[in-house]
Amino acid sequence: MSARKQLLVLRHAKSSWDDPGLDDRERPLAPRGRRAVKLLADHLRKHHIEPAQVLCSPARRTRETYDGVAPAGELHLEQELYGASGDDILERLRRVPEPTPSVMVIGHNPALQVLILRLTGANGKSKPRGDGAAQAMLDELQRKFPTGALATLTFDGPWRELSAGSAELVDLVRPRDLH
Repeated sequence: MSARKQLLVLRHAKSSWDDPGLDDRERPLAPRGRRAVKLLADHLRKHHIEPAQVLCSPARRTRETYDGVAPAGELHLEQELYGASGDDILERLRRVPEPTPSVMVIGHNPALQVLILRLTGANGKSKPRGDGAAQAMLDELQRKFPTGALATLTFDGPWRELSAGSAELVDLVRPRDLH
C-alpha cells in the first residue's frame, strides 16, 4: 500500500484590475494579494508545510503568489494549468511520479474549487469523507474558494489512482483567517 499523500490546493492571491487593457495572463497581484501571500508564507513556515513538488500556472498572478509564498519543493510552471478545468488538473495530478509525498497546485478558479469538491466527493456524486469540521469546510468551499485560500487534502494510494471521493479535506485556510 502506498503512503498517505498530501495535496495542497492554493488559489492565487487577489489580483489587480487597475489596467483593464492588460491581458488576463499578465494581471499582477493587488496590494491586498501581496499582503495575503506574506501571511500565507508565514503560515507555511509556522506549520512546516513543505510540498515536494509545486505545479503552478504561468499567469503572472500565480507566479507572484508562488514567489511570495515561497513554498519548498521543485517548481513546475505548467502552461496547461492556465485555463484548465478541474478534470484537466486531476489528469495532471495522476501523472505525478511515485513516491512523491506531497504536491501543491497554484492556479485559478473555478477549476480548483471543482477539483477539491470532486476529490472529496462533495460534488453530490458521493458522500464526503471526514468529520463535522471537514463538512463545515466543504460547505464553505461549495459557496466559495476565495483568492489566496489554501486547501489541504490527504489520500491513500498512488497519484495515478486519485479519483472522485478518494481524498479528505483536512484544512482550509483563507488569508482573512491569518490576521
